[in-house]
Formats: sequence, C-alpha cells, structure tokens
Amino acid sequence: MDTLHPGGCLCGAFRYEIEGSPRSSSICHCRSCRRASGAPAVGWLVVDRERFRVVSGELRTIRSSPPVMRGFCPHCGTPVTYVHDDNPGFVEFTSATLDRPDAFPPTHEIWLSEKIAWVATDPARRHFPRETEDAALRVFPQPPDRSRP
Repeated sequence: MDTLHPGGCLCGAFRYEIEGSPRSSSICHCRSCRRASGAPAVGWLVVDRERFRVVSGELRTIRSSPPVMRGFCPHCGTPVTYVHDDNPGFVEFTSATLDRPDAFPPTHEIWLSEKIAWVATDPARRHFPRETEDAALRVFPQPPDRSRP
C-alpha cells in the first residue's frame, strides 16, 4: 500500500488524504486561481481521483468557469479542489492544505503570462507562459485543436 498523505481546511471541518505521490506539483499564476484564492499564486497537486479520499466533512462547489468546478470548505472558505470537465478522472488540490506541504515541492510554474508583476518566481523551476507545454509534465490529455477542420 502506498503512503497516505493527510490534509484539510483551516477550521478542520474538512479532512482528506491522498494515496501515494501526486502526478504533478506546480504553482499557478493565472487570474482565475488568484481570484478564487485571494493569493498572488496557488500551489496545486494533481492526483488520480481514486487516490483522493474524503475523511470527514464535505466541500461546497462553485463553477468558476464553464469547464471548472472548485471545491471549498463551507465553514471557513478554504479553497481545496479543482476539477476540469475535460479531465474528470483527476483532482487538483491546493498543496498548502496538506498537513506536510513540503513533501511535494513544485517542479514548475504555469500561466506566467498572467503573473502579477511583483511576484517572484523560482529560477530553479521550469516556467511556462500558459499551461504546461512539456509532455513529460502534462498530466491531462491535450485538448483537441479546434482551429483545424
């Protein structure tokens, strides 16, 4: 059995655990994540849905854009999850909600094209102007190219 990594919200009403290591660990600078969190950037981990288990409590969800559902604690407001309609088999969750967030440091930063000017980036990480372009780091299938007939 893989190691379990617990986490939860600020007030403790919502608790979860993930099994094993995440597929990806990144920092997102997009405007949507910033607005949803109230932070200048958000750390995300991606796991297969079956490796994310709710231990106690429940999340309230909001559709933050047509293809995206975000989950947050209804008691304290902590943002916890992100699920994209094109990738329902995966759950992204905010890395800082892990009890030990240092366990999975980010390897890359995405959406630098929308980064706030005064936010520093880490030159040791890979940087991408939008979503991850490196197939080795991409955990989701590429969306179809709708510009071609």
